[in-house]
Amino acid sequence: MTRHLISSADLGRADVEAILETAGSMHDLQRREVKKVPTLRGRTVINFFFEDSTRTRSSFEIAGKWMSADTINLSGKGSSTSKGESLRDTAMTVDAMAVDALVMRHPASGAAHQVAQWVRCSVINAGDGTHEHPTQALLDAYTLRSRLGDLDGKHVAIVGDLTHSRVFRSNVITLKTLGARVTVVAPPTLMPSGIGAWSAADGFATSWELDPVLAGEHEHGPVDAVMMLRVQRERMSGGYFPTAREYTVGYGLTRDRLETLVVRNPEVLVLHPGPMNRGLEIAPEAADSPQSVVLDQVSAGVAVRMAVLYHLLAGDDGAPSGPPSPATLAGATTTNEGAVG
Repeated sequence: MTRHLISSADLGRADVEAILETAGSMHDLQRREVKKVPTLRGRTVINFFFEDSTRTRSSFEIAGKWMSADTINLSGKGSSTSKGESLRDTAMTVDAMAVDALVMRHPASGAAHQVAQWVRCSVINAGDGTHEHPTQALLDAYTLRSRLGDLDGKHVAIVGDLTHSRVFRSNVITLKTLGARVTVVAPPTLMPSGIGAWSAADGFATSWELDPVLAGEHEHGPVDAVMMLRVQRERMSGGYFPTAREYTVGYGLTRDRLETLVVRNPEVLVLHPGPMNRGLEIAPEAADSPQSVVLDQVSAGVAVRMAVLYHLLAGDDGAPSGPPSPATLAGATTTNEGAVG
């Protein structure tokens, strides 16, 4: 694994599997009464978010604190960028304070990559514009593997606002890295430009129609999991679809569609990276169904982000050769000295 995590394409299959294996050890800590371990004691992690976030920001903060890192939250509104300072000057100012990692979310695609050129600390992309969100893809893969096992040959449909979704881009890369078959579904107005060449090169399928995909009539056959994406109305400046009702009828995971899916495959999984527009891209009955693993994704987010911080920051070279053993992590919390504050 490299010094930064900017794109899902930075990770080969061995890297992804190492992170997910480590996340399994970290997930075990969440079930313990004392969750804190001294793994990153003495390290400093800055969460710098220029966009609103609940899940990503909170999970990175919890991940850092449970690993005993000094974790500090900054926001664009509370930083000098709100006074006109450039992103470069702000990033270099934070880096000059000798921090170890900068977790950054920014509305501009490519911002994390650019900041990584300016600073000495590790940079973790927590979402940059409509580009990528690699840790979300990792936690989605972790959630899928915990229920489905090996993802080789499994069929995952990603449905919704693809044009504005960084989650979609990272998930396609990570799922293909793990051997899954992927179909992406969206109305023509929300299908990204150039996706035909990308899909042909990387071997994933595209469709403008949802029902044939859910029926298993598309080229990849029956689906094992359906990931619904949020309609990002705050990023839309034009009429991408006539009405919310029409979008739901054509592309929403409605109660009827869920029932049809479950009849075909009772073990099918329903995912959503959140936040959800209930009643638009996903019906409440689907979001709260036994097939839904939405809360599993949230839980996995802490474990996966702990694993990412571990692989980037633990050890003298910042790149451990393998995941920590559960015994090592468990032993770190068995004494008062291990449960650091």
